[in-house]
Amino acid sequence: MPAYAIAHLAEADPHPEIIEYIERIAGTFEPYGGRFLVHATPHEVKEGSWPGHVVLIGFPGISEARAWWDSPAYQAIAPLRSRHIEGDIIMVEGVPEGYDPTTTAKAMREGLSAE
Repeated sequence: MPAYAIAHLAEADPHPEIIEYIERIAGTFEPYGGRFLVHATPHEVKEGSWPGHVVLIGFPGISEARAWWDSPAYQAIAPLRSRHIEGDIIMVEGVPEGYDPTTTAKAMREGLSAE
């Protein structure tokens, strides 16, 4: 199943270290099959508030995503970003091909019936 690294990053003033991070990051995730799905693109808020920026990196699976995050190559550049941009970063496994949300709804409905 595919997996994703999702970052919600605060606005930040340009800094040479951030530029270096952006220049180097793709080289850290490409060996793990990662690729940018969202980067440096505007987003449209439909509910609530979502200040800052969204970054989405796709991977073939969660093990590749974790291996990238823990890799010496990524850990070497991570401080270039974290010293200048606050944010939240998560990893999440995707759903399988053909996922049917009604199966989840059915299980939830059955759980309500058991109460």
